[in-house]
Amino acid sequence: MDQKALKKLVESISKTVKSFKKSEIEGLIRLFHSLVKRTDERLNQMGLDRSAFREILHSIFGMTDDMLMDRVFFAFDKDNDSRINVNEWVKGLSVFLRGTFEEKLKFCFEVYYLNGDGYISQDEIFDMLKNSLYQQSSEEETDEGVKELVEITMKKMDYDNDGKISFADFERAVKNDRLLLEVFGPCLPEAQVQLQVPTAQIS
Repeated sequence: MDQKALKKLVESISKTVKSFKKSEIEGLIRLFHSLVKRTDERLNQMGLDRSAFREILHSIFGMTDDMLMDRVFFAFDKDNDSRINVNEWVKGLSVFLRGTFEEKLKFCFEVYYLNGDGYISQDEIFDMLKNSLYQQSSEEETDEGVKELVEITMKKMDYDNDGKISFADFERAVKNDRLLLEVFGPCLPEAQVQLQVPTAQIS
């Protein structure tokens, strides 16, 4: 990417992304291009596909949960084209790494509602909790334990008692108890994991 095009892209992205300095945005764009080159020789398909992105989540951020890594991919992929483009990459990382509490709240909720209807259903809670509980007990025992956890979760989070968790429910519950932010599994990097954002001098 030539310097002029890069500078233009940095200017464009910096209008909407305030948590990174321009030099950091440039560094993230360069990192993105090096990752894409490494994973895809056909550069006409510009972007990170799901497996390349999952590899980044695993190697850089230590994520291991396949289901949640897929959900994080979909939360980054705003235009639903099954690839993360450079804009989605920088915007996603700005929330992921430096987002405000409110931005992280929206991000986690988006990761957790699996079917795109804007609610977290009891079935989705069951699947996520079952997925994140690696127990040595039998499937039957696990299912029973998870059902109890779903009931407890619904009592704690379903404020309007409609049998599902809306964003308003989720926000209220998390504001009352911040530990509930990643209640259905870790979908944000741990505090000590920091992507070293390469800074570049913009001439």
